[in-house]
Amino acid sequence: MKFSKVFSVVLLFAVCGFVSSCKLGRFVYYNFANITDYKIFPNRTAKNDSVKFTFTTPNKPRAPRQITFGDKQYDFDEYLKKNKTVAFLIIKNDTLLCEKYYNGYTEESVVASFSMAKSITSILIGCAIDDGLILSVEEPVIKYIPELSGKGMDNLSIKNVLQMASGIEFNESYVNPFGDAATYYYGRDLRKAIYKRKLQNKPGTTFSYSSGDTQILGLVLERALKGKKITEYLEEKLWKPLGMEYDATWSLDREKDGLEKTFCCVNARARDFAKIGRLFLNKGDWNGKQVVSKEWVEACTTPDTLEGGAPYYKYQWWLEKGGNYTATGILGQFVYVSPKNDVIIVRLGKDTGNANWESLFYSLANLYGGNN
Repeated sequence: MKFSKVFSVVLLFAVCGFVSSCKLGRFVYYNFANITDYKIFPNRTAKNDSVKFTFTTPNKPRAPRQITFGDKQYDFDEYLKKNKTVAFLIIKNDTLLCEKYYNGYTEESVVASFSMAKSITSILIGCAIDDGLILSVEEPVIKYIPELSGKGMDNLSIKNVLQMASGIEFNESYVNPFGDAATYYYGRDLRKAIYKRKLQNKPGTTFSYSSGDTQILGLVLERALKGKKITEYLEEKLWKPLGMEYDATWSLDREKDGLEKTFCCVNARARDFAKIGRLFLNKGDWNGKQVVSKEWVEACTTPDTLEGGAPYYKYQWWLEKGGNYTATGILGQFVYVSPKNDVIIVRLGKDTGNANWESLFYSLANLYGGNN
């Protein structure tokens, strides 16, 4: 590390001694989000079960050799590597037709989910409704977070937050060390940050993608669980029932009494992320057990433009053409589900590169959808 950077970081941490958080120093030191960031935050562990579900591996892999965009052809392996991929899976009929790892990563490598965690948080909200811990998405948020009452948010519903239509001001910039995204990612008191939120628009009128909204869902979930940790609920409702092959962790804002960063930061392996896709592909059913209600899966994957909703986003899932949908993270993390083709694609990477991933996924899903 160069002297100038060392000096700057030392100075910033010295200044942080006079304020409530060293968020700014951490932002400068770590510079930008990385798929290895699970190493720098405290976390809780979701244990897997002794009984594991594994996808079938064919004797002969069926990964494409070439892919075509417009009038150009690319070597499939080179395209993935060039665009900073570390894991790429294609699954159909519970068979791993393609499983590739790059840049030193393997099936055992942990990768941070980033905003794919939003979709996982949504599933847990659905489970909490199934369990009667939350009565419905129409409930007011202030029932669970009374600290927000009296700020124009008394009519803010859980549905508004799920739809990213809360109307709450939030700076989603990932390069501004003074922005809200940096506070939520590097800060050490998410609850306090939530209590400080201010209303910008009337709830239920305007879609605005906001990690802050998902973190509100996280606090709603924590309060609904009445003492049980969110990671414990993840273990109970998803990690063990889905037969995950490995344990997972969920990053926290701080070690003592920490709150899960529900807008990001579930840390797991590619195959286990794929099982989230399989759960939704099968309408919440897992080998005969309804893990989350069919109604919740359909609600998450059916467009709804009422109350500020966007046609391309529903309950923390991105809706794609052809009835497909994805859990998506900032550095090109994807769990892509194509129900019509019975195909799941997982792509994890150090960055998005210069690829049009959604177009590639759509083409691959259609290609493999015709190969029954």
